[in-house]
Amino acid sequence: MQDVFDYIERHRDEYIRWLQALCRQPSVAAQNRGMVETAKMVEGLIREIGGHAKRIDTSGYPVVYGEFANGKKKTLSFYNHYDVQPEDPVELWDSPPFAAEIRDGRIYARGVADNKGNLTARLAAVHAYTAVRGGLPLNVKFVIEGEEEIGSLHLREFVDAHRELVQADGCIWEFGYKNADGSLQASFGVKGMCYVELVCRGANTEMHSSHAAVIENPAWRLIWALNTLKTPDERIHIEGFYDKVAALSEADIEVLRQMAYDEESTLEKFGLDSFVLGLSGLPLKEKLIYQLTCTVCGFQSGYTGQGKKTVLPSEARVKLDFRLVPDQDPFEIFRLLRRHLDEHGFADIEAIPYTMTYPARTPLDNALARSVVRTAKQVYGTEPTLKPMSPATGPMYILCQRIGIPAVSVGVGHFASNNHAPNENIIVDDYIQGIKHIAAIIEDFAIQEQS
Repeated sequence: MQDVFDYIERHRDEYIRWLQALCRQPSVAAQNRGMVETAKMVEGLIREIGGHAKRIDTSGYPVVYGEFANGKKKTLSFYNHYDVQPEDPVELWDSPPFAAEIRDGRIYARGVADNKGNLTARLAAVHAYTAVRGGLPLNVKFVIEGEEEIGSLHLREFVDAHRELVQADGCIWEFGYKNADGSLQASFGVKGMCYVELVCRGANTEMHSSHAAVIENPAWRLIWALNTLKTPDERIHIEGFYDKVAALSEADIEVLRQMAYDEESTLEKFGLDSFVLGLSGLPLKEKLIYQLTCTVCGFQSGYTGQGKKTVLPSEARVKLDFRLVPDQDPFEIFRLLRRHLDEHGFADIEAIPYTMTYPARTPLDNALARSVVRTAKQVYGTEPTLKPMSPATGPMYILCQRIGIPAVSVGVGHFASNNHAPNENIIVDDYIQGIKHIAAIIEDFAIQEQS
């Protein structure tokens, strides 16, 4: 692989320009800003490096599909997305969010870590390998959607309509990071999610807070409903919530024992003194990777502006996400939540479902997993940290496990990439290393026996 690695080094400035150009094009799905233009850019880049590309319409934003087909027996796919989060609050950025400035060895831009850096690194790897070797040792596919940041609303529609296009022997998933100590993370799954909004309505108008003596406050009622869901010991009290949780094997626990997790750096990064329940060591890692959550993402009611306003709200809203693990079903979790509210006297509270995502997991002894781990040692010089599942969520099940495709996540982000936050960034050298890693995976996976 040294010949390919040398080529990547010689062309690093070109690959950096590719990434800067893509990051300078806004593509905010939540605001329908720059989406068509970005899809065209991605489609054009695939064609420029010798692939076949097309934009495939969905009921939402199009999927950009790319293919480098050469009649080989094995196929490797890459899942990425071209949409990014809104850049707000802009005033907290040290440089314009879409300027893609390079400072102190880092590229700063909205979407550079999530997900344009990984997307461009993978395209660059295909370009470099083909340029040096005259072709790829396997077929390569790209599935690049435009709605990941708003819940992948129409990805299943695309997969169901184009099953033959997405079929592959393995998939490199969209994200990946280095730990605080510089070691690479390799993730083999994602948690699922049931994201809902609860709405409690009271009087037909807001009124003077003196009426609270005789008129119920919907904010209090919603708080009381929330108190039935979870207790300070982190236990979720929805009947049946834990029934489908898959039992952990000794192998699962052993992976956790080996998994690096820098507690001190994590606490320092977020300005905290301790983790929930005072956990550390193996119990902390088990909770992060394998346990469920019930999280208040936002609460809105009444007057929250500057100064004083004595008001009795007419409505209260809360947004919750439940992070799920194998073998939970997000739709069943929603039904259990609805039943719980009804049985606890809160039938009047409306529950609105939003994101419903299944958990997904790939065995660590899979052929693609072996290739990712072996080539990581080759490129980075150290063993990667293996994460049996990411605590984050994505549509991996829809595109991969549901149709028998193993998926592994590695990428060019790092511990402080600030995804979804101001000053999102990646380290330039990590980006170049990431290109080399993908090129090495392409070669290694081509000769791996399927497990």
